[in-house]
Amino acid sequence: MIIQNIDKGKPFDWGKTSEDYAKYRDIYPQEFYDHILDMGLCGRGQKVLDIGTGTGVLPRNMYKYGAEWVGTDISENQIEQAKKIADKDGMNIEFFTSKAEDVSFPDETFDVISACQCIWYLKHDVTAPHFAKMLKRDGRFLILYMGWLPYEDEVAGASEEIILKYNPVWNGCGDTVHPVWVPDEYLQFFSLKSQNEFRVDVAFTRESWHGRMRACRGVGASLSAADLEAWDKEHFKMLEDTAPESFMVKHYVSIAELQVKK
Repeated sequence: MIIQNIDKGKPFDWGKTSEDYAKYRDIYPQEFYDHILDMGLCGRGQKVLDIGTGTGVLPRNMYKYGAEWVGTDISENQIEQAKKIADKDGMNIEFFTSKAEDVSFPDETFDVISACQCIWYLKHDVTAPHFAKMLKRDGRFLILYMGWLPYEDEVAGASEEIILKYNPVWNGCGDTVHPVWVPDEYLQFFSLKSQNEFRVDVAFTRESWHGRMRACRGVGASLSAADLEAWDKEHFKMLEDTAPESFMVKHYVSIAELQVKK
């Protein structure tokens, strides 16, 4: 993918890091899922479309709560991993490869459409009316995000510094607690029903944090093989020198709930 306002237009491909993504990015704490359920969403009796599903983290972790899930992603490798894990665990989830803009279902098919960690990759003038049509009357569009806090967490901050050494145009850095972005295009078709942020601590080992960092856009999805090898060595050495074998990393969750206007 090439998006001009992301990493100054540097290409990235999630398919390059799908194995790491499947192994190391299933990290949302239970509070994340509980918050969604407490909103009355993504539970039994509802049909949910997960846009930019990646390796299917959201559908797979919420499957046990009884909703019927469909997951789509632009990357064939991501969908291949999603199918592989869901099949292994006996989950009946429909996954398929598609651009978000090309996903097509009949009007009023879904109770909820979710977009987790991907809102900035969409063409909003296309997806906003498209999502509204696919949602049932009073259906919900959920924009979900969880990020680490580099100015509050030493390990996260040190990791960002090393990523920027090898990928100085990466703009996924410097996060602080703030409301997740709701592009204006959606407000033509949806009402903003709620918006919440809350802090969470997420447990990692050196290996799992290293894998989480490698599976981010600024590293595995965009670095050359040579730069990735160099980053790999430097980042893991930093962890060996400064971090205990197990540790917590400070994160925050930000969720926007939009209700379709019909």
